[in-house]
Formats: sequence, C-alpha cells, structure tokens
Amino acid sequence: MTACARLCAGINHIRKVMNITAVIPAYNEAASIARVVAQVKPRVGEVIVVDDGSTDDTSVAAAAAGAYVLKHLINRGYGAALITGTNSAFKRGADIAVHFDADGQFAANELNTVIAPVAAGEADIVFGSRFLGRVEGISALRYVTLKLAIYFTWFMSGLKLTDAHNGFRAVSRAAWQDMNLRQSRMAFSSEIMDETARHNLRYREVPVTVKYTEYSRRRSQQGKWPALKIVKDIFWSKFLS
Repeated sequence: MTACARLCAGINHIRKVMNITAVIPAYNEAASIARVVAQVKPRVGEVIVVDDGSTDDTSVAAAAAGAYVLKHLINRGYGAALITGTNSAFKRGADIAVHFDADGQFAANELNTVIAPVAAGEADIVFGSRFLGRVEGISALRYVTLKLAIYFTWFMSGLKLTDAHNGFRAVSRAAWQDMNLRQSRMAFSSEIMDETARHNLRYREVPVTVKYTEYSRRRSQQGKWPALKIVKDIFWSKFLS
C-alpha cells in the first residue's frame, strides 16, 4: 500500500469512528460562503455556519449549500461567533471541532492535516501555521504585524508558535470544555493560546496554506489599526477585567 493509500485509509477510518464538525464564523459573506461550505462539507460530518449579524444573504446562502446555520441578531465579533458555533458543535455530538474562515483564504483539502493529530490522540488542539506552510498575496505590513504577534504571544502565553493569528485550528471536546474563553473579537485567537498554556494542553502546529485574494484582504480589514485593538483587548482581559 502506498503512503497516499495509507493516508486515505486512515482518514476514512477517522470519519467512520469520530464526529468532526467544521465551524465557520461569517459576517456579510454571501459572496463566498456557499463555495466555502461546498468545499468543506464532503470532508467533515457537519458544517456549522454562525452568521454574526449579517445584513446580506449569508444565512440563506449557507443553508442552501448544506450548512447548519446559527444566527446572531447583532454583530458580536469573530470570537463570539466561534464560541457559539463550537459550543453548538459539541452539544450536537461532535468529537472534534475545526475552525475555518468564510472568505476562502484557507484550503479545504488541508482539513485532514489539521484534524489528524487530534483524531489520533496526539494533541488536544492543533494550530495551523502559514509560515510552516505557504502564504500567498500577503502585504508587507501584514507580514510584519503577524511576525511581531508571534513574539507578543510568546511573551503573554509562553507558547512558542510560528503563526500567532491563524484561524485554521482543531480542538477536542475535552480541551474545549477546559477553556474559559471570553474574548468576543479577534483577540480570541490569542486567548485560546493563553488557555492552551494555562491548562497545559498538548498542542501542535501543522503547515497550512493561506491565500490572500483581493476579496479576502478586503474582508479581513478590521479598521485602521486592527493589531492595536487586539492588544488592547488582550491586556484588558488579562489585567483589568
């Protein structure tokens, strides 16, 4: 049996014995969400899309593509959407939840790479890393910001990661239940690393691809100084709340 055949057999076995749910937070992603759901759905047991207060047809498009859709009445933020969706995934019987973005910048064919260490019992949580894998179309400013975030995360949490703000991750039911996650916006990505360190969870990084298109670059903007907002949220949570 070739290495590829062994990998495929292992993946099929995982799907048979484990319930894997993809959780996709979405805000005004009607233009891309159906395509993303269609790519992800054959590779997992269920897709949950959390429509985070969209004013367009995100919910309709996601449901038509076969996702189970939850909807926030107002825009509560990336972290809040992931918390809502992941809690729902485990309540609906998932063994593993995998987080995936709605703008199409991740590769659905890499889902197995992210899920596998958790499914094999080798890790409690897996973080995707574009700097171990491949990144395309990244601006110089974003590249520098992400590299600086690595050192900030190391300082704040003690985790030595190569990619501090990658939304492609997988987590086990037990690990998720241990965590106390409160950040409702982009600082969620740092908070989940803090919780990983605080509970001494087994973690692993795996290489993933991130492709920045004109659409995903436009959708990922969070204001003029998004990094400063993340830092403010983290310090408020750790030292002032």
